[in-house]
Amino acid sequence: MSVELVKCVDGDTAWFKLEDEVIKARFLAIDTPEVDKEEFYAKEALEYTCNLLSNSNITLEYDEKGDFQDKFHRHLVWVFVDDTLLQSLIVEHGYGKVAYVYEDYKYISLLNTLQAKAKKNHVGIWQK
Repeated sequence: MSVELVKCVDGDTAWFKLEDEVIKARFLAIDTPEVDKEEFYAKEALEYTCNLLSNSNITLEYDEKGDFQDKFHRHLVWVFVDDTLLQSLIVEHGYGKVAYVYEDYKYISLLNTLQAKAKKNHVGIWQK
């Protein structure tokens, strides 16, 4: 489903306009450093995500094996920017890690492969 960016929250959460509704979305299967806790690489992750979401064609996809929303009523989604999986870019470039995996999600194998490469190359959050 096609959406418009309303506001970035951090590297793994944003508000989107979906038809006549504004929804808060949590990017499925990843975790980025928290800006409000001033965690290492948080500002970089936020800027990277916001830059990719700005002026892009954004589509969201629910995973058929996962919940559609979490306990905070955030939509749990795969995010595509110009037909590229945003989570894969975030993990590949070390702005976040694979996390909160409760099922055999659709793109989890890809994310695990990209994370192993980022760790090996000490990219982003893995540089410490």
